[in-house]
Amino acid sequence: MSTPAFDPPYVSLDQRDSTLRRSGYALLSPDDVCRWLPATEPELTSLHQAWEDLPPDAYLKDGGRYRRRRHSCFVVDGDRVASTPHRAHWQPLEYNALHGGMQRWFEPMQPQTLALPVWDRILVRLGEAVSSLHGARPWFVEAHPFRIDTTDGIGRPTPEGAHRDGVDLVAVFMLGRHAIKGGESRVFEAEGPAGQRFTLLRPWSLLLLDDARVIHETTPIQPLVAGELGWRDTLVLTYRRDGFQGD
Repeated sequence: MSTPAFDPPYVSLDQRDSTLRRSGYALLSPDDVCRWLPATEPELTSLHQAWEDLPPDAYLKDGGRYRRRRHSCFVVDGDRVASTPHRAHWQPLEYNALHGGMQRWFEPMQPQTLALPVWDRILVRLGEAVSSLHGARPWFVEAHPFRIDTTDGIGRPTPEGAHRDGVDLVAVFMLGRHAIKGGESRVFEAEGPAGQRFTLLRPWSLLLLDDARVIHETTPIQPLVAGELGWRDTLVLTYRRDGFQGD
């Protein structure tokens, strides 16, 4: 029996900040994301093309081959975006019991991707959102383009389970799904029983998470048709004050 796909609880742009403050998360529709950035469909399609060249994740402790990714870092200060020297992705065990405490050196995002005008626009807009929530300051940003596929028969978007990331804001863009079932997003209060579950189906939906207040996870994916490779593409951006984790 397949898991039902619960409708995403989209909020309007003018409700974004109030919903994020009240609930700890807010979900924007693709149409509102395009208006907010602003971005055209061709611009976003051009950015998504980079997901066709993501190297395998060599650090999966479960031995899986289902995750491909890159990793780059930036500092966003108002409308200024600066790339930082390439660095390892590091999280404490407190936030990632499976892969925490490891220096994970992923390949950086490609220069031609970072040169796209829409890229800086995304980073600046999200900086405005987290500044509205926590006050304006420079933000230390880690970018994670992910492709989770069904090479192993099952793909795990969050093998560490429900978690926080140890940052101020987590932004999850759904870029696309192909020939899969599953991949349900789940958001829960960090200090309470309330939660929400939904499936992101539309490309460029955006889930914003106040990381101090909620924990999140995504359920495994499986192929929709036996023997056909399926995949799920996302862009995850984390914003943190006062420096990168591991500094």
